[in-house]
Amino acid sequence: QVRLVESGGGLVQTGGSLRVSCAASGRTTSNYAIGWFRQAPGKDREFVCGISRSGVMVFCTDSVKGRFTISRDNTKNTVDLQMSNLKPDDTAAYYCAAAPPGPRIGRSPGEYDYWGQGTQVTISS
Repeated sequence: QVRLVESGGGLVQTGGSLRVSCAASGRTTSNYAIGWFRQAPGKDREFVCGISRSGVMVFCTDSVKGRFTISRDNTKNTVDLQMSNLKPDDTAAYYCAAAPPGPRIGRSPGEYDYWGQGTQVTISS
């Protein structure tokens, strides 16, 4: 079992920055790839960024490339998502999730076994 807890959400203005963090505990969390997803009201949960268990492989969806950066510290069992140049369309609940290692970073929710409870990010225009 892996337990994930997100933190760091909040309200920022358009163009601002915010960092959300995911703290993992339980099974050896460094064995898991971690993904960040987001879900806005009335929309499907969508992949944002993911990072391999070693941190060598990262991938972000096109809409956030150049604005969001994912990183992990396996000594602290944390994965951060640094978000900059935020837009109103980034408003959503942000979730981190853990997936067993594989040849690529999973981009669909079904590839992830464990989920956090989410943290709300709201961008005001």
